[in-house]
Amino acid sequence: MTPQQLRAFCLSFNATVEDFPFNPETSVFKVLGKLFALTNLGARPLTVNTKCDPEDAIRLRGEYEGLIIPGYHMNKRHWNTVTVDGELPERLVRELIEDSYDLVVAGLPRAERLRLDRP
Repeated sequence: MTPQQLRAFCLSFNATVEDFPFNPETSVFKVLGKLFALTNLGARPLTVNTKCDPEDAIRLRGEYEGLIIPGYHMNKRHWNTVTVDGELPERLVRELIEDSYDLVVAGLPRAERLRLDRP
C-alpha cells in the first residue's frame, strides 16, 4: 500500500476528515472528531496506528512480530502500530484500519452513530 492509497482508504469512510493537530507531517484521520488512524505519510517504513480490541492486539503482535507492534505514543493496550509497506497483506492492513474505524464509531453516542447511517 502506498502513502496515497493509505490516505485515500482512510478518507473513504463515512464522515472522515484528515487533520494535523500535532505537526504538518502527522496525518490524523478522525470520524466525528474521534481519532481512528494516525500516520506520517512521508515516513519509511510507512506505518499507521490503529485502534484494536485488546485481546486481538496481543494476538496480532504475536502473529506478525515486528510488523504489528504496540502503538507508538499511544495507549499500548488499545492501539497498534502497523507496518503498511512491509510484508503484511494489503487486505489485512485494510481490515485493521476498518476495524479501528468501527471500534471508534461504536464508542460514539447513539445519536451520532445514527447520523452516520444516513445518506
